[in-house]
Amino acid sequence: MEAKLTIQERFKDLRVVDRGLSLEQLAEQTGLSKSALGKYESEDFKDISPFAIVTLAKFYGVSTDYLLGLTENKNPANAELQALHLRDDAVDAIRDGKYNKRLLSELLVHDKFQQLMVDAEVYVDRIADSRINDMNAMLEAVRQQIIQQYATEDGDLHTRTLALAQIQTAEYFKQVLSDDLIGILSDIREAHKQDATTADEESTAEAVSEYLQTAMSYEGSPQEKQARVYLAGLGIDYGAISKEEFVTLIGILQKSKKLKIKQANQRGKKRRKYEIIKD
Repeated sequence: MEAKLTIQERFKDLRVVDRGLSLEQLAEQTGLSKSALGKYESEDFKDISPFAIVTLAKFYGVSTDYLLGLTENKNPANAELQALHLRDDAVDAIRDGKYNKRLLSELLVHDKFQQLMVDAEVYVDRIADSRINDMNAMLEAVRQQIIQQYATEDGDLHTRTLALAQIQTAEYFKQVLSDDLIGILSDIREAHKQDATTADEESTAEAVSEYLQTAMSYEGSPQEKQARVYLAGLGIDYGAISKEEFVTLIGILQKSKKLKIKQANQRGKKRRKYEIIKD
């Protein structure tokens, strides 16, 4: 995520990065004093006169709101909207928050978005329709000629080939536009993979289901199998816990009113054997 610039950083960024000017040069071109301009970029900056803010906004070609840190858009709002040539209802839709603005921005700046818009324009304005229709008409004429000349059936291999070779405009562009859009969204989807708001690739239900299947297919002792199933129901991988943790877990489960844990000492061994029994 791009860091938001402070007011002082905006003044310095516009002067140094955008224009490549020294304080002396900026003072000469704007008529503002060098000392005042220096204060606007210093850490102890507190205030700026309305005259200075308007003068600098005009000089840099940015909005006063941008200089004051009220917006991240450098261009004045009116000039920006005029350059975009958006209809009023389109501007209202974007401003009213009807769309995910981040996703909309990513779509617009994607390097394949221009291709999508060109293909959409070709389809919407029927630019390719006449050529497709001409080609289809030629193929159909040849097909009919073969049927009449050779008295073939309509389902003949050659006549059927000529029929299938004819392009259905709507179906064709549906595939073209779908490929364009899915290509863009797949790239954006991949870029969002590490976002905190993006769902995990494997859902909790899927993980638990996988643990349960593994537990049920275990071929060890019934007690350990039961323990594996119980842990799987909690979404815990049996193989991820230590022996000490397992013993602690058994101790906790002994307090359950729904499960009975049978403990039996094995003769000649210090190790205890536990059995989990469902009521």
